[in-house]
Amino acid sequence: MHQANRIIHDEHQALAAMLHALRSIGTGMKGAGSPREFSLLRAMLFYIDEFPERLHHPKESQLLFPRLRARSSECSATLDRLDDQHVFLETAIRKVERALLAYEQLGESRRETFITTIEQYIANYRGHMQLEETEIMPLAERVLTVEDWDEIDAAFAANRDPLTGHEPSDEYRALFRRIVNEAPAPIGLG
Repeated sequence: MHQANRIIHDEHQALAAMLHALRSIGTGMKGAGSPREFSLLRAMLFYIDEFPERLHHPKESQLLFPRLRARSSECSATLDRLDDQHVFLETAIRKVERALLAYEQLGESRRETFITTIEQYIANYRGHMQLEETEIMPLAERVLTVEDWDEIDAAFAANRDPLTGHEPSDEYRALFRRIVNEAPAPIGLG
């Protein structure tokens, strides 16, 4: 397996753990929720927006997918669907953030909408990652050239997601310390 595929897989695993923790905290909240729970959920959603949405997906859509389209026609429809999902997921996280804000500001009357929004978001994301892992990554291993992989590997190696074992940059250090200290396993110690 090439380095980029390992990184994609590791980032998917980190995101799956984050989504699990998000669900666990979100569905475990009672009544109006606590300020600490809301604060942690905002931090976790910020992570998802910063890393998977701004680093991971653009490299797939702008580098990996075009290379696959150039090397094989067998995955065109799937790649189109994944690109559409990237756009959808970026919009969907805004809905989750908005549902969280509504729950935090308006209380119990918005709790069910928040939970439903989280569940839909997670289901869509899990399906998206599964499609990449079962169809796109194996195809990439078969059809991409050494030159393709050199560029793709270098691009994904630059991601350095702290949830995949990399030291967080100074900019993100406090965010990750907080998530790890407050979130339940498998993301954190809380």
